Amino acid sequence: MRKQVYILVISLITSFTAYSQYRIDYGLSVGASNYLGEIGGGDGSRRGGFADMKLDYTRWNLGGFYRYRISPKFGIKGALNYIRLSADDAKTTNPGRKGRNLNFKNDMLELAAQLELYIYKVNDVGRTGRYSTDFNLYVFGGVGAFYSNPKGELDGKWYALQPLQTEGVSYNKINFSIPVGLGFYYTIQRKYRLGLEFGWRTTFTDYIDDVSDKYVLHTDPLVAQLANKNDQSIIDGIEPVPGEPMPTVKTYEPGDKRGDPEHNDSYATLTVNFSWAIRGRSNFYRSKHNWVLGKNKRKRRKSRAKF
Repeated sequence: MRKQVYILVISLITSFTAYSQYRIDYGLSVGASNYLGEIGGGDGSRRGGFADMKLDYTRWNLGGFYRYRISPKFGIKGALNYIRLSADDAKTTNPGRKGRNLNFKNDMLELAAQLELYIYKVNDVGRTGRYSTDFNLYVFGGVGAFYSNPKGELDGKWYALQPLQTEGVSYNKINFSIPVGLGFYYTIQRKYRLGLEFGWRTTFTDYIDDVSDKYVLHTDPLVAQLANKNDQSIIDGIEPVPGEPMPTVKTYEPGDKRGDPEHNDSYATLTVNFSWAIRGRSNFYRSKHNWVLGKNKRKRRKSRAKF
């Protein structure tokens, strides 16, 4: 019994010391991104969540991050990400969307801060006794801000759409989001961390794809073509879908529905993360070796020469 208690105490001390020494890590992320909005989408009418995402238009993202472990249960992370989103009505079987014939791409910069809650941890993966590899599973939530600049394609050329006000609305390029998700990482040899993270961003804008509400009348020919790209030849080639009305050119006139203003756009990322853990000094080390760190220097007693 006494031996088991000693083993438990030593394990706890080793685990706490490792935690104290590796609170900070910083690194890079790379992965895939997709979005949920008006353009493209899955089969049939609009559906919420992943069911309405078109995997054909999964794009990429990359970024950097800095993480600090507040305690064994919580950590905070700041991240700067470059995210590409894209979609095209040509890829959907929904008749109304296909006849609308819009497309977009958006290269976004995202700055986010999140709180991580560690819900499962293995201090010694493989039970090697060396505590050189650990595993952490976490959920997270936070706040984010992103720069959005949607572009539309016409005759092989891409145009920034926000200045053109295709729906007669002047929306902001800077917007806010609420990131939530799930992730895990392994710490390898106490200094490298390799992980996988899924994140979903709920946003406060419906203009990531420049589509939200209704068609409006434009006098500028270029703006008119970018805002309304329906074509009779495309409509003629649409395959009927049971339960879905077939569009005509009159479906896309000023005042008609262009998007869905009841639901804001959102987007998702799946990233592989690699980071370096910074080796610090534990609280135990500081308390025992403050004189080495230059703190609590011993006071030297001044002595006078005696004559």
